[in-house]
Order: sequence, then structure tokens, then C-alpha cells
Amino acid sequence: MSHDFDPADAGCWEARGRPAHHAAALSHAWRCFPDLPPEAPLDARMARTRERVAMLRPLHEAISAETEQARQRTNFAFVERQISQGSTDSRHSAILRGRDVHGYDWNTAWSYADGYYAACAGWDFRFSAADHYSDVEQRRRAYDHGFRDGGGDPDDIFDAARRALVAKVPIAEPSPRVLSQARPSPSQWPMPTDTPAPVSWRRRLLVLGEAEAAGGPIGFLAMLGATVGHDAARILVADPQTGFRSIDAPNSHETLPHATTVDELLASGSFDDILIAVADAELPIVDAHALRLPIARNMERTRNSVIQQRAQFRIWLARGWAPGDQFAAGHIRWGKMAAGLTGRLGEFTARYVGPAQPRGHRIIIEDAGGSPARGYHSARGEPLDPEIVITNRARLRPAMAEHLRRFGASLRF
Repeated sequence: MSHDFDPADAGCWEARGRPAHHAAALSHAWRCFPDLPPEAPLDARMARTRERVAMLRPLHEAISAETEQARQRTNFAFVERQISQGSTDSRHSAILRGRDVHGYDWNTAWSYADGYYAACAGWDFRFSAADHYSDVEQRRRAYDHGFRDGGGDPDDIFDAARRALVAKVPIAEPSPRVLSQARPSPSQWPMPTDTPAPVSWRRRLLVLGEAEAAGGPIGFLAMLGATVGHDAARILVADPQTGFRSIDAPNSHETLPHATTVDELLASGSFDDILIAVADAELPIVDAHALRLPIARNMERTRNSVIQQRAQFRIWLARGWAPGDQFAAGHIRWGKMAAGLTGRLGEFTARYVGPAQPRGHRIIIEDAGGSPARGYHSARGEPLDPEIVITNRARLRPAMAEHLRRFGASLRF
């Protein structure tokens, strides 16, 4: 004990956080049974300590009871606060009913609510006593009481099966905030790549910004209008007022109002491919209404500079599958070699073989034997040339992917 602390002084105990009535009892015990001097016999000093402990035992028991009462008040107040905030958990109301109607304390009220919820949910009688509380038998009786109040009968072997058929456990609907955290927002979607397999245009959804819907500087609508099969796609425009509005598939820069509402449009189709092509300033609009968009296999958005967005949009357009087109699905295995880029799909290999004369870049499609894949025809009967020349090397990988998929779906005559 430090020299500046006098255990016989109630003020010292209060200065260290003890309530006044605790401090008075502690100081009184120390005045009645002070410590003996160090030179006193050990047995006498130990006896003095035991006397003081015995005198303080009622105080310690009272402190434990006060702590338990404070715990129960805090727990019940938490449940009342949850109900006032609109909680639909039936256990909360059952806890208060156990306290107010049956006079249970916190532990037994919780067991009562646990049994009541188990009966309503159609579960078996399964009271568990695997905790550190000593009032096991009281809590078991409270659980049985709640189980029977909920319609259960632990003595009937068919009771659980009967209740399971009619159980109606209220389940709270997840809030929009929780749903929005369950999947990434459109502003976090990745940029388009050629990794996904081609998708039919009727299962594709495009969301444009206001500027692009009016024929903006990037020219998304013009590029879309020049693509075969785009008429089957669904197109939405980010609208600051309503979130989204619908337009017809474009054949020009003009947009036309669609006949159905946006929600009807989204509900009427099944989508595998969604692209968000809006300006950064319009992304908050799309994020705010993202829960109206369906979850699709491929969810992407264009980003960065105008040139990059145009290139990403071309990649997305190339994955469109028009009626009558035949594409080979599957994953293209890309590899770098000393001679240049290669891609493999099934038995075919696309290989970059260098510059073409007088200009351009050559791609050769080889068969399983390593020879140029000659004699192959598309599903429409058109012959496929194994040598392709492109003018822009930046289009090398998309061009190789496109022709690999065409050869993968071809026939050899």
C-alpha cells in the first residue's frame, strides 16, 4: 500500500472511483481491523487479514448484486431501444414479455425468448446449457415455458414436423444500404476485356450518359449503330430526375422514347452483359439507382481517356453475338513468344507474324498441325482466310480473339 493512501480514510477510496457507501464500508473495515506491523508474527497478521475479509464479504456480495442489476438494466434497455427503432426480431418482444408478464430476470427472459422463437420457427426442443451461468435449471424451465407459449410440445414426437409446416418466422427485409454493399457499385466495375465469351445482343444492356445519348464526343451511338445485331440490345440513359430512361436501339444520333417503363424493360429480359458508358460526373446517378439494375455475368464500365474509352467500347461491341453468327465460346489462352503475341482456342492458334507489305500487320491462324488453317468455312458457307491483315497494331489482340472464335465455330469441307 502506498504511503499517500490511507485505507481507513473514506475519501481515499472515493478519490479512486468508489461510491460513497462502498468507501464508507471499506474504511470502516480497515479501522476495525488495521494491518499489524511487519514485526508481528505471521499467524497474527494472516488472522487479521481473514477477519477483515470476513467483515467485507457482505460488501463484496452487495457489489456483485449491484453489478448484476446494472447488467440486466443495460440489456433490457438495449432490447427496448431495438424495438423502438423498428426491430422485427420476435425474440426482442418475447424477452420483454418474459420480464413484464412472467417476472423473469435477464437470463431466464432470454431463455424464454429462445424457446418461444424455436417453437415459432418449427425447430426441435434444444435447450443448451453450455455457458458459465449457474442458474441452468431455472433457464431450462424458462425455455420450456417459452417453447410451449410458442405452440411447441416437447412431449409429442411429431411436434416439430407439424410446426415446420406452418412456421411463419418474420424475416426483416434487408435495407437498400445492405444490398448496395453486397455487390460493387457500377463506379467500381472493371473495364471491358476480351476475356468473356460472346453474348447474344438480346441479352446485353447498355447504359449511356446524357452527352453520349445525344451523340457526344466519343461517338458511342455511332459505333453502336454500325454494328450488326445491335437492334436487339436494351439501352438506358442515366437521368438525374428518374435515374434511368429508356431509348430505342439507335440507327442514328437521335434517341426515341421507348414504349415501356425502365422497370418493365429490365424485368422483361434476362441479361448476361451490362456496360456503363457514362461520364465520371454521371456515375453518382448510376450508383444511386444501381439496385434497379440486374446482376449479370459480365458487369463493366468504360473509363479513363476518350481514346481508351473508345477502344474499350470496341472490345465490348466485338463480343456481341448477332442472330446467325457462330462463335466458339471458351477461354482464349494468351502467350508471349519471341516472335510476338499468340492466342489459343481449342485446336486453333492465332499468331502474330510481323509487318505486312506495303503496310499493316499479319496474323496467321494455324490448325493443330501448325499449318495455316485452310479449307474452313463459316456456318453461312463463307470461306475463312487464315491470314488476316490489320492496319493498327493496337487492334491485334481483339482481331486475334475475333478470328479465333470464328475458326472455332467453323466447318472444314
